[in-house]
Amino acid sequence: MKALSLAAVVLAFVVIVVGAYVRLSDAGLGCPDWPLCYGHPVPEPVADAAAHGKAWKEMGHRYLAGTLGLLIAALWFLAFSRKKLLFLSTGLVLLVVFQATLGMWTVTMLLKPAIVTAHLLGGMAILALLIWFCLLQFEFTSTAPGNSIRFYAAAALTFLVVQIALGGWVSANYAALACPDLPGCRGEALPKMDFANAFHVFRELGRTGEGELLPLDALVAIHWTHRLFALVVLGAVGFSAWKAFSIQGLRGLACLVAALLILQLALGLANVAFGLPLALAAAHNAGAALLLGALVVLNFFSFKALRPFK
Repeated sequence: MKALSLAAVVLAFVVIVVGAYVRLSDAGLGCPDWPLCYGHPVPEPVADAAAHGKAWKEMGHRYLAGTLGLLIAALWFLAFSRKKLLFLSTGLVLLVVFQATLGMWTVTMLLKPAIVTAHLLGGMAILALLIWFCLLQFEFTSTAPGNSIRFYAAAALTFLVVQIALGGWVSANYAALACPDLPGCRGEALPKMDFANAFHVFRELGRTGEGELLPLDALVAIHWTHRLFALVVLGAVGFSAWKAFSIQGLRGLACLVAALLILQLALGLANVAFGLPLALAAAHNAGAALLLGALVVLNFFSFKALRPFK
């Protein structure tokens, strides 16, 4: 089951990155129906090559996600003989069902920002739980005083999840280029912002809660909030890595967390500086998933009071 668990972790990461690529390449509605594509299991040839390409991107992501669901179902079946894994594997199966429902709503409800963001968070949650599930199957030395960093590791993970949600909100509302300059926004240190419309959750894409066009000031507020909260994450994750580095058995993991944090910050800045090229934007999503995974591992060892290496 270890090999199957590791394969599920890798595939979950791939699904997240491919999903980000589909969304960022404007292929989220490449297939307007669900689970089929124009009523077919694979996209039918059409005269519009661009539309055909978007349909294949969307269906490719669906098939990858479906394969991941089957792997998780297999893990749930195998976990029946191991009680400590059964509860977590059952939670994973239920989460996959909910995630599939969100995937359907993303298409049928025409990319509503709240649903798109929830779908991203669902994918990240599946990745995090799969990593924890995988770690539970290995034996580690139980001598690391990881309890001394539990609070900092948990806080860092919590702040990162909030930042991922904010990043998803930026992407779902197409607000990534609302502030095209650095370090300010539109030439101002504190630009004009409309927070009421920016964070009105239940609304259509590009519309206010009243159905009017979403103003630029709302997009600026979305982008600016994500950018400012990145500083909070930088401090919280950086401090947790520094505290973990003081523990002999966690130094390697602490260095990994710090390196991924720096990489993610650099990718975020590069996306603004270079105008959100597709490759960098997808890499920013991948970086968030990797940093989330590293913090899940750090929390595992801090709460279990284990050393990752003997």
